[in-house]
Amino acid sequence: MSVWMRHGHYNHEYHHKQSHYVAKEYSSSEVVEDDYKHKSSVRIQGVVRKKMVEKYVREESMIRGPKFLVRLRSHTVFENTPIKLFCTVEGFPMPIVKWYKDGVILDTSSGKYLVENNIGLHSLEISKCATDDTAQYTAVAGNLHGQVSTQASVIVKRFKQEEETSVYSWLPYSAAMLPKIHYTKINITFVEKFGPVFSTEGASASLTATMTLSPNLANLQPEAQWYRDDTRLSDSKWVKIETGRGVSTLILPHLHKDDEGLYTLRMVTKGGSAEHSAFISVTDGPPPVPGAPGAPMDIKIHDANRDYVITSWKPPNTTTEGPILGYFVDKCEVGTENWTQCNDHPIKICKYPVSGLFESHAYYLRVRAVNSHGISKPSRMSEPIAALDPTEFERLHAIKLGGKLDVVSYHDDLEVEGKPPGASSGVYASETDRTYVVLSWKAPAYSSKAPMWYYIEKSVAGSDAWQRVNTQVPIRSPRYAVFDLAEGKQYQFRVLSANMYGTSEPSEPTGPIQTQELKGVPSAPGQVISTRETDTSLLIQWAPPKEPNNLIGYYIDQCVKGSKDWTSANHKPHKSSKFVVSGLTTGESYVFRVQAINELGLSDESQESSPVSVKAALTAPSAPYDITMLNCDGHSMILNWKRPLHTGGANVKEYFVDKRRSGTTVWREVHIPPVKERLYKVEGLTAGAIYQFQVYAANLAGLGAASKPSADFTCEAWTLPEPGPAYDLKFCEVRDDSLVVEWEKPVYTGSGPVTGYHVEYAKKGTSDWTTANEKAVSHRFIKVTGLEAGSSYVFRVRAVNEAGLGMASQASDAVIAKALPGSQEVSCVVEQKTGDIVMSFESCQMSEESHFVWKKNYKQITDFSQGIVVKTEGSHSKLIFKNPTKEDFGTFSVAVTNTAGVSSSHTISAEELQKMLILSHDIRHPVIPLKSDLAYKILERGRMKFWLQAEEISSNVAYKFFFNNKELSGADPNKMGHDVSTGVIEFILDHFTDEHEGTFTCQITDGGGKGQSSLVLIGSAFKAALAEAEYQRREYIRVKEGPHFSHFLTVEVGDDCSVTLVCKVANLKKESEFHWYREDTEVIPDVKPDLGSGVCKLPIKLFSLKTAGVYKATISDDRGKDMSQVDISGKVFDDVINKINQLAGASAAEVVIHCTATGIQLQCHMKYYTSEMNITWLHSESKLSGSEKFVIGGTPAMATMEVIEPTERDKGMYSIVIADLETTHKRVLDLSGDVYEKAFAEFMKLKAEAYAEKNRGKVMGGLPDVVTIMEKKTLSLTCTVCGDPKPQVTWLKNGADIEPGDQYVVSMDQGRFASLTIKGVSMDDTGRYTMIVQNKYGGESVDIVVSVYRHGEKIPEAKPTLTPKTLIPPKLPIELPQPKTAAPAAPSPAPSAQSPTPPKAAAGRGVKSPTPSRRK
Repeated sequence: MSVWMRHGHYNHEYHHKQSHYVAKEYSSSEVVEDDYKHKSSVRIQGVVRKKMVEKYVREESMIRGPKFLVRLRSHTVFENTPIKLFCTVEGFPMPIVKWYKDGVILDTSSGKYLVENNIGLHSLEISKCATDDTAQYTAVAGNLHGQVSTQASVIVKRFKQEEETSVYSWLPYSAAMLPKIHYTKINITFVEKFGPVFSTEGASASLTATMTLSPNLANLQPEAQWYRDDTRLSDSKWVKIETGRGVSTLILPHLHKDDEGLYTLRMVTKGGSAEHSAFISVTDGPPPVPGAPGAPMDIKIHDANRDYVITSWKPPNTTTEGPILGYFVDKCEVGTENWTQCNDHPIKICKYPVSGLFESHAYYLRVRAVNSHGISKPSRMSEPIAALDPTEFERLHAIKLGGKLDVVSYHDDLEVEGKPPGASSGVYASETDRTYVVLSWKAPAYSSKAPMWYYIEKSVAGSDAWQRVNTQVPIRSPRYAVFDLAEGKQYQFRVLSANMYGTSEPSEPTGPIQTQELKGVPSAPGQVISTRETDTSLLIQWAPPKEPNNLIGYYIDQCVKGSKDWTSANHKPHKSSKFVVSGLTTGESYVFRVQAINELGLSDESQESSPVSVKAALTAPSAPYDITMLNCDGHSMILNWKRPLHTGGANVKEYFVDKRRSGTTVWREVHIPPVKERLYKVEGLTAGAIYQFQVYAANLAGLGAASKPSADFTCEAWTLPEPGPAYDLKFCEVRDDSLVVEWEKPVYTGSGPVTGYHVEYAKKGTSDWTTANEKAVSHRFIKVTGLEAGSSYVFRVRAVNEAGLGMASQASDAVIAKALPGSQEVSCVVEQKTGDIVMSFESCQMSEESHFVWKKNYKQITDFSQGIVVKTEGSHSKLIFKNPTKEDFGTFSVAVTNTAGVSSSHTISAEELQKMLILSHDIRHPVIPLKSDLAYKILERGRMKFWLQAEEISSNVAYKFFFNNKELSGADPNKMGHDVSTGVIEFILDHFTDEHEGTFTCQITDGGGKGQSSLVLIGSAFKAALAEAEYQRREYIRVKEGPHFSHFLTVEVGDDCSVTLVCKVANLKKESEFHWYREDTEVIPDVKPDLGSGVCKLPIKLFSLKTAGVYKATISDDRGKDMSQVDISGKVFDDVINKINQLAGASAAEVVIHCTATGIQLQCHMKYYTSEMNITWLHSESKLSGSEKFVIGGTPAMATMEVIEPTERDKGMYSIVIADLETTHKRVLDLSGDVYEKAFAEFMKLKAEAYAEKNRGKVMGGLPDVVTIMEKKTLSLTCTVCGDPKPQVTWLKNGADIEPGDQYVVSMDQGRFASLTIKGVSMDDTGRYTMIVQNKYGGESVDIVVSVYRHGEKIPEAKPTLTPKTLIPPKLPIELPQPKTAAPAAPSPAPSAQSPTPPKAAAGRGVKSPTPSRRK
């Protein structure tokens, strides 16, 4: 364990102040000085042990002063080379080591010197020595029990120059100086590199790199140096490093967010170094409670004293959690497991002074974050920190008496009796914060056994009002933290020294010291820019915040474009304003945002970056290679070459070909514009000349490097009879023991067509070629099997024709027989829902430019007219045969472009295809399988459940239940339903009665499938089911003990054909309520239900289709409710009508004649008639139908049939037939002879009377019954009259005719408006006036009472006796108009024989008729 101690607490000029130190290690080369040093050390250790008895006894066995186990060694090195000095020290508390160069403390902040401490093993490294690094280096180790030191000289020589003398050549270790070294250059090549790691807190991670050394010398092995964010790592509790035999491994056994960062392995040799880096991301582990924040991290100790320490930490990212409300700091004493909370309330800043520590005790610290959801897990605990006075051992003093070391003591052990100490000096603030200041000062020269302590006083700057700070606790150390200061305020401080004899004068006060002012969190970072890095990472850069406010670092959040699902890219604050986000999905688009952090928390989020797709940055392609000649005709050559190994992130668009004569140096381009394909014919060559060629590739990024020059190609025509070489060998479906080779046919075919191919292969580096196929294949692909997993192979192809075996192709690139991680094979299945044959493939690699290429027999499928469909979603692609046929067999393959060769295939044989075609047919025409057929179960209240269970049903299943081929309704009270999870389909029949004997059937439809099941309930099986249902109903009623129907609703038809709903209720009480409903609308009967007897009836008046519907009865009280209903429709309605037919037919009277004004009506009286009854009228055995000639109808008491405008043809026998399902009732009437004549005469009479009634004179309205008018006014009595012919109007006063004159004016306007006007009404005009309207068909008279009063008199209240209109009979006989032949001059057509209505009279003024006779 290392104890952290702030630099700068000691007097750096210890060489010149031997009174503060024990001794120098080497003050001269004399042996006596060495002996003196040894004795000093022994003596001081003895003093320390003696004084420790006065401290904590329980730690006595652990307390010891510092001791070097391994001392520094001197070295001589060359310029620009590294050097590392080592030493090992022990002691308790763990000593603190400080490094000095020529007596001056080293400045390690420059980065030139790297100081490390690994549990007592200390080292100083100078990575690149310069001549000014020649010096004497000292390591001083000390704790509160003492101090020791060790020294070494470092001499840096210029390379290849004579050795320079050194001022330290006199040191005893000069003999160990290294001789001149001639360094050997060692090349390091990483064979296997570690990649990014994404893990979670609590897990473990390891990084391993394998390398080769050239030359590999046992005595010159490189040093493996591991770094995290440029901080050198060494073995510890949290880090394990293993290096050897070309492998270096870093193990992180228990990850925490402190471990997140960029890890670099640097292999250092004398001739240089090689390094590789990768990022480790550590996400928060599961929180103790949902929504709690992540743990804080990076705990640091800023100041340690004998009773307090100041600690700081970094806040967690809160991308997905609520904001941080504060922090709790915990402490635990080393050697125990008792964690105690230091602060009662959460603190909001990431810095806290931990007080209340015991001197010389060591502690661990940790921090927990708090938000509204709860408290986080604790952070990783800090390194142990000792609570001690950092200046205590400086007060050790050695006194040499007589050449020997006699006394070692503290300065304050020297006795000077009775004097107070001197004043302290040099007070300054070594650290300031918002609410505290750490003061340091120089202790006064003091020599007394009396203990000395200090008082500190503070004053607000400018006030000169001093206030003592430490009134309760004396200060022993010249260093103290003053807490509880006001934020942003200026203070002055001074120190007083004191002992038992008194207090010194105050020290000089400090200048104004201002506490830091809380400026808040940083402002939001500026613009965020993301750029491409690799195919799985992006480089993020941003502008720092304008107000950093003690910036700690940044958190970067990432989000897939359009998702708004933000996640943390880093979980530990990043210091730089650029960051590489790794582990992204290739081809996906991301946006980013950044937050700045200080000790108060996180800033606002920056603006989101523009979306960027993850792909490698574009570069120019690498060079093509392996240029091959495929044919030559003596003046031209056909060339082929292999595409570049690296396309630079974009497709190669063009190639440029150069040529030159062999032996020359000038290249000339042979074509403009550039070629698109890798097959090119170079023309214009000289026969017999030897040429070389080189090729460039170009993409969007530019022109790549040139290929190596080809071999020498001689321009001579090929005349061989055998074929030329095949070319463009490609590989797919690479597995551990097989692969598929494809190639292009030769350009030069020889003397005849190519008939086949042979494929040969050999292990890389050998010439032992093996033929993969003994028999030549006619197609240009072959699957090579029997390969050795992990071995590299090269392939070549030879074409065959009738002349023999042709030239071998250019050997392929080496391919390793090893399947890609995560490789999958093409699956071929018959889709269970559609019956399609589907080939599926899931790619283990994808990029934004990747797409799937499906082939049949390794020829790309381009014809999709035969029902072949390709569907691709993400990394999954399907080849679907919508209409599979017997021709769809063969090898189907798929390849994914822009990947590392992802591909697979599946071969469908004719036999396999036939089986799939049969299965496809069965799926497309399925029968739904049933686990159980239709069955029944009797439920509570006697309800019957019919159910079946299918193997599987979907949520779209449809079904129907039938009884004796009639569909059953699932409406209330019946129920129908299904359960997709179990496949159960059920129908609950609410009331199972003796009418349900028969066959029940369920029909199911689900997608394209159908199913059916039936259950027969007849005979004894039905009786048993019915008995059980009735028993269950009775049992339900008995158990429930509530009102219920003992007899459900039934329809009864009385002997008088009345229709009544009847039910019976039981178990009633006074509060029970009974209600009737029709179609859910309450019906109030004329007679209330008789609940006393329990029998309730509802008469249905005038039963017909209009009264049909669903009737319901309910009985309820506080114990419950019961309901019964009947649907009067369908069969129930037909049964009622049939019963009425039966009763009405039996009661039917004989047919009688009743004449009307329109015809002869035949009537048959019976108990009840409605149009829905089965009644038929016959005329001479011919069925009559309702028409204009025959009007069929009736009233509730009789059925009628009227012959309109009867003629001679309507004579004959008439009958009415009333039929039910069992019998018929017939009544007959002979309408002929005298019967007909009498009836016809009556008809004509009624017709004439009706005609007269229609055309007689009538008063249509307009006259009042009573008129009251003032004298001398004008009275006008006007009304409308009608009649045909136009009637004559006569006016009477008190029964006497009114003679027209100046006073009485009688008028008739348009033959319709009759009026009587009385001018200058006088009292004599009071009386009863009568208006008579009359023509030849009769008329009527009306009376009007006129009452006249004088001006100023009260208006009289006339109350005449109202008399109805008086009818005037027509003149007999009544003459009906006869039909006339139509003529042009006729004003209107004559009425037809069928219509008794006369023509309408023409409009015009009527002729005044003689005054009719007075009414009698």
